Amino acid sequence: MIRMANQIATYFKSYPHDEAVAETAGHIKSFWDPRMRDALYAHVGSGGSGLDDLVREAVAVLKRGSAEGQAIR
Repeated sequence: MIRMANQIATYFKSYPHDEAVAETAGHIKSFWDPRMRDALYAHVGSGGSGLDDLVREAVAVLKRGSAEGQAIR
C-alpha cells in the first residue's frame, strides 16, 4: 500500500504542487477500494512512516472532504 501510494505521488510530482496533491487524492478516491483507503488513513494516523509528503497531503484533502460531507469512503 505504501509503495503504491508513493508511486502515484511520484507520477504526479511533475505537476504544479496543488494540482499534484489534488490528482493524487483523486486517484486514491477513484481507484482504491474503501478498505485500502481505510488502511492508508490508519497508517497516516499512526505517523505515516515511509509515505511521501504528497501522499500525506492528499490524505488530508480526502479526510477534509469527508469531514465536509463529501462521501470519500
